[in-house]
Amino acid sequence: MLSEASSAARRQRDTSVRLARIERRLALVIEHLGIVEPEPDLPEVVRHLENGNKIHAVKAYREATGEGLRDAKEAVDRMAAQRSL
Repeated sequence: MLSEASSAARRQRDTSVRLARIERRLALVIEHLGIVEPEPDLPEVVRHLENGNKIHAVKAYREATGEGLRDAKEAVDRMAAQRSL
């Protein structure tokens, strides 16, 4: 008999797998439709970039958006390039 903790862990894992599948399908639909999500307006991130502190800008971006490190760094790099910073 499974313990309540292992049962909860299995449900969590199953939910994570289903969510990943849904996110992957949604990304395919968005790509197919040619929808481009605009970068969020993040004045704190821009302020850090203007002050030459990219690490703080990435941290602020992650806190504001919940993105992972790699995606946040790429987004901040795009923001910096658009502003020639």
